[in-house]
Amino acid sequence: MPPLSRTRAPAGRVLLMALLVLTCAAAWAHKPSDSYLTLRVAGQQIAGQWDIALRDLEYALGLDTNQDHQITWGELRAQQEAIAAYALSHLHLTADAHACPVTTRAHLVDAHSDGAYEVLRFTARCPATIAQLGVDYRLFFDLDPQHQGLLHLESGAVTRTAILGIENPAQTFDVHRTEWFADFRQYLWLGIWHIWTGFDHLLFLLSLLLPAVLTRHHKAWQAAPDLRLSLWAVGKVVTAFTLAHSVTLSLAALGFVSIPSRLVESTIAASVVLAACNNLYPLFLARRWLLAFTFGLIHGFGFASVLADLGLTSGTLLTRLIAFNVGVEGGQLALVCLFIPVVWRLRGGFFYQRLVMNGGSFAIAVLALGWFSERALLIKFL
Repeated sequence: MPPLSRTRAPAGRVLLMALLVLTCAAAWAHKPSDSYLTLRVAGQQIAGQWDIALRDLEYALGLDTNQDHQITWGELRAQQEAIAAYALSHLHLTADAHACPVTTRAHLVDAHSDGAYEVLRFTARCPATIAQLGVDYRLFFDLDPQHQGLLHLESGAVTRTAILGIENPAQTFDVHRTEWFADFRQYLWLGIWHIWTGFDHLLFLLSLLLPAVLTRHHKAWQAAPDLRLSLWAVGKVVTAFTLAHSVTLSLAALGFVSIPSRLVESTIAASVVLAACNNLYPLFLARRWLLAFTFGLIHGFGFASVLADLGLTSGTLLTRLIAFNVGVEGGQLALVCLFIPVVWRLRGGFFYQRLVMNGGSFAIAVLALGWFSERALLIKFL
């Protein structure tokens, strides 16, 4: 086999660096850092609820005082004032440019799809009846630039949503009017964001795509000779995954089916292990699409958990479900368009067949096995 040419080396280094970055990021984060902020406006009053992940608060404030890797209710209760002071110092509400002072009402704990959350309930009173509500959100941006606040705003029959991130932390809302396009755009971006930062979904798809530019001959991988056949294999995998997770995402979001989150997250981790191991010891050669479809059904429940955490109302559910799903598909398509041209160029050499295909698949399998142990057996590694 001829050595790789000089023109291929930069692409190879880019691909290797991308896989290393993705694997390292995935090792430390199963789910992007989000908080859920609900504001209900009535006249001059705002009733608020802010769900903030305990893992994020631990990183910021050090809640685990005895360092036993468990946050007890006693430890959390001892830090309630500090939590409220820290959180509310990073949130400012205004009505028509006038400040609305915030008062803490209660501290609770709730479970979301990815773990335990501090639930901070508060009220705010504005100087006059609220027409234009300003929300300035800065939580955790100094610690995690990827953190975002998912805002759910209610005023009578009008509901609004927004994503508050480091690039757009301050936004103003007309509380009496819903902007359909802005709402659709927010959920479209949320779907894109979720597929690109949902490392378990991403690694499952990548594991299925790695062999698409190869063929199996005499128990060894070789370069695929026909680009059209490789694209056909990619199309079958992506289509099967899309159809499967779209079905269960819709069923779960509409309330027809519900599966415990621990079972869903554990099965998703197991699917990544199986997809990666299939590259090392192939059981599904020409039928990787079947693997994509079967486990895509489970991944759809994982996607649905994001929408469930937002507490969607029936009046806006269908539009937001469509927007979110289109965003997920757009994120997948972008991944494929970036990935396939690079690996097609590299498919014939030792670098891709041994380092990327075998080495990358092994690393993904080990990482996902750690996820499975954490999720199913409650064993903590990180």
